[in-house]
Amino acid sequence: MANDAKGLSLKGRVRALLFGVAYGDALGAPVEKLSAAEIRERYGRVTSLDTEWHRMSQSETARNGRVRGSGIVTDDTLMTLCLMSIYGDVKRHVDAWDMASGMVREIAWTPRWVPELQREAMLIERLFYPEKWIFQRHQLSNCDPRQGGIGNMVNCGAAMYIAPVGVVNACNPKAAYDEAIAFASGHQQSFGLEAAGVLAAAIAAAFVPGTTLDAVIDEALAVAKDGTRAAIADIVDAARILKHADYKTVVEEFHKIIARYSPMGDNVNHTAQKAGIASDAYQPSRLNAIEELPLALGFAILNDGDFYKTIQDGINSGRDTDSIGVMAGAILGALHGESVIDAAAAAQLDRVNRLDLFTSADAFTETVIAIQTAEHARDAAKIRARKGLLGLADQTQLERL
Repeated sequence: MANDAKGLSLKGRVRALLFGVAYGDALGAPVEKLSAAEIRERYGRVTSLDTEWHRMSQSETARNGRVRGSGIVTDDTLMTLCLMSIYGDVKRHVDAWDMASGMVREIAWTPRWVPELQREAMLIERLFYPEKWIFQRHQLSNCDPRQGGIGNMVNCGAAMYIAPVGVVNACNPKAAYDEAIAFASGHQQSFGLEAAGVLAAAIAAAFVPGTTLDAVIDEALAVAKDGTRAAIADIVDAARILKHADYKTVVEEFHKIIARYSPMGDNVNHTAQKAGIASDAYQPSRLNAIEELPLALGFAILNDGDFYKTIQDGINSGRDTDSIGVMAGAILGALHGESVIDAAAAAQLDRVNRLDLFTSADAFTETVIAIQTAEHARDAAKIRARKGLLGLADQTQLERL
């Protein structure tokens, strides 16, 4: 595999991206939905894959039949693998029709080992309601695929697994944004859809040879719209100012900023007391943004792109910890390549989740090469055709003189 100017291969970058997704997911899963203060009080600082799930008691082996900790991944990683599988099947760019067919088959009709359930199951059994929406809208409601996201609760559900779109469009952020929007429109709407497009663009930008984290963020901002763009810009600007501040201060400032775009704050659990209570949470809005992507980018800037410090800072900030870890891990894995992979952590992730991350990554790399090779051939044919047309036009002009 050819290397770029930094000596980074496509194969190594894709491996690091998938490792980043799984590592960030597994590290954040045990503390998901805790606030930063609750994480500090119970754990001090989370840095280990062996962190005990906060919902486990000494006498329990699982809660509601589910387990986390020891490197267990969640739906973020499993749906990322689903999207990679869809690309492997179709070997072309994807759109909402592939959400309606491929993703529905992956989540509802393809049995797989679901680590949190510790058994083989359809992934839909594990999914949160906004991801189950894919099945309801496309198979049960038989909607126009492009309208699949309409009516869904707006969250980070599409962005959390969209990384493969950025890989397929490596080095072309605008194309990655457009494809992510086309595909994820079958799942999400409003700022949840926008976040998927912007994250895909950031990942595509991270593959540019010799690029920098600042350039990646510039590319993300170039395509981002409305509240998503404003939230990223505000958090990133704050991160540059806060580089030498203590961690608690950084988290407090980040949360003050993101509160302008996301109304939930630390109150992320759904309870009986919330039933029927009016809220802007999960509602479509041009002014709002998901929290996870701006925070992931902010912590990346704060730590000068350091892979592990960024993921750990994002996770210890609380709330949707696993998805913050996934997004930071995907971007920085693509940016830095295979050097960030901890072999022991990768082996643990494979073992406890019954995965083979690098085999999956390598197969996906071959798919990406096939898609881009075919695309380049089509582009070359179009250029030849245009040159021929222009040549004919020039000849016609000459004959008229």
